[in-house]
Amino acid sequence: MQTAWIVGLGKSGVAAAQLLAAQGWQVTVSDRGTGDRLAPIEATLTQLGIQVRLGDTFNPDPIEPRPDLVVVSPGVPWDSPGVARARALGIDTIGEMELAWRNLQQTPWVAITGTNGKTTTTALTAAIFQAAGLKAPACGNIGAAACGLALPEADPIDWVIAEVSSYQIESSQNLAPKIGIWTTFTPDHLARHYSLDNYFNIKASLIDRAALQILNGDDPALRAQAIAPYPNAIWTSVAGRDQLPANPDRGAWVEDGWAVVAGQAIVPVSALAMTGRHNQQNLLMAVAAAHYAGIAPETIAQAVRDFPGVPHRLERVGSWQGIDFINDSKATNYDAAEVGLKAVAQPAILIAGGEAKEGDDRAWISAIQSRAAAVLLIGSAAETFQANLQAAGYGATEIVETLDRAVPRAAELAKAHEAPIVLLSPACASFDQFPNFEVRGDHFRQCCLDWIAQQS
Repeated sequence: MQTAWIVGLGKSGVAAAQLLAAQGWQVTVSDRGTGDRLAPIEATLTQLGIQVRLGDTFNPDPIEPRPDLVVVSPGVPWDSPGVARARALGIDTIGEMELAWRNLQQTPWVAITGTNGKTTTTALTAAIFQAAGLKAPACGNIGAAACGLALPEADPIDWVIAEVSSYQIESSQNLAPKIGIWTTFTPDHLARHYSLDNYFNIKASLIDRAALQILNGDDPALRAQAIAPYPNAIWTSVAGRDQLPANPDRGAWVEDGWAVVAGQAIVPVSALAMTGRHNQQNLLMAVAAAHYAGIAPETIAQAVRDFPGVPHRLERVGSWQGIDFINDSKATNYDAAEVGLKAVAQPAILIAGGEAKEGDDRAWISAIQSRAAAVLLIGSAAETFQANLQAAGYGATEIVETLDRAVPRAAELAKAHEAPIVLLSPACASFDQFPNFEVRGDHFRQCCLDWIAQQS
């Protein structure tokens, strides 16, 4: 019997373990974590005959016999000692996304990567494909774990629509989508990838393997670095056909308020419920993918009209006396938070902070100076953010530490400044106070709803 070792007990690791167990592998799952949160997962997997080892740091050296396969969850660094040692020993070591590819490569994939814009583009692409009657679930960073689509009990699918992070790409070296979309490129995850060049090359490796590439022509880094490597790429531009860097006859652009692909007007950009120029760019990429997959223009247009938006990305969660509360918890870096702030009405009361990432905060601070009436700071980055904003000459900051304190204070400030928006757009990871950005966004939503209810 072949043996497999899964490193990490998150959504991806569980799906990989279930898939391999269903295929007759002897499976062990290890995770450094312990506690009540993992107990139900442990019980479920144990019932399937899967060995679970909690409080365990994976190291292949004492394992005898060594596993035939090691599958690494996205949250486990590819260069962590145990994973690096497994590769050095010649053990077949892959990521969960690569395992899904091995089982689903006969199905065409749309793979979406980029620093920002991935989730909206993925969700909208999946919605369009599904409106065409195709079984095309979103997976990866959103939706189901990719391996879950390959389980024996899973429904047959026509397309895989996968949001693929740099973490997943570096451990999935054979994933070759039919359509590869690169949304944006700005500094992020440098603590894990060490250099901007390495981060770029990881993203590029996925696009290299795509049969058709769709690239954001409004992104400065992609315009500067991706024209020559992808001579046949489909480029997109909100600024119009004349701004496409290459292949204008095949590209996608905005013209007279319409999303146009290869000269064919598909849908008014105003049909998309999500605001902001960046979301028009996300629309163009999704519409281009659908067009080149052969989906009819009228189907694309109706799917765009019906698309409700994405939770945690400029999500309106409630209103009170003319003030809209907006959840942008997915803005986990400076670039995404800058985009979010520019997408809403001004002046805004901004809630920011969390676990800070490396990156250039100057454009974000500039947007705050021009668009935010006040900034409330939470989490471990609060003091640093306050110091950086004050050094730039912006003094309207308060450290409130938590979202529970931020929401009522933000409402108070919004009334005082006649600000129409309270915006959670943290520019930070969530891990200092929350397991992930979704839980942070859910908590903000509940804080807002609870506070609004108390005012009635």
